[in-house]
Amino acid sequence: MNSQLDSYDLRLLAAVQQDARTPQNELGEAVNLSTAAVNRRLKRLGEEGVIERYTAVIAPDAVGYGLTIIATVEVESEQIDQLDATRRSFTVCPHVQQCYYTAGEWDFVLVFVVQHMEQYNELTRKLFFGNANVKRFKTLVAMSRDKVGSTLPIGEN
Repeated sequence: MNSQLDSYDLRLLAAVQQDARTPQNELGEAVNLSTAAVNRRLKRLGEEGVIERYTAVIAPDAVGYGLTIIATVEVESEQIDQLDATRRSFTVCPHVQQCYYTAGEWDFVLVFVVQHMEQYNELTRKLFFGNANVKRFKTLVAMSRDKVGSTLPIGEN
């Protein structure tokens, strides 16, 4: 995929991920392209899956989700059907903000946002204790949100 991206694409992606609401004419000025060229490139980048989606970043505290939990999970079996079912149970949960299938001691690392510890306790009953494929899990409570983001260091080496 990287070989298909030229320097204009990379500069455009860097600008869009900072603020996706930037008008296309301003993006064009920033990357030295016409508005029509910016429009075509953004459309192509979306169609090719380079731009996955446009979202708003909402402060969790502002909507009542002041607690971030990181959970590590070890599964009993990594047979494809059981692993996929476990993965699906995690990814469909709206409180799971990130889900990583990992190598090493733990099979999954999950990042949750919850309103309070009781809510997380309910989720553990459903997602972990209620899942025969979950062998064990460990919970880490985030004390502060020092850096949270999804921007990529485009153009940096």
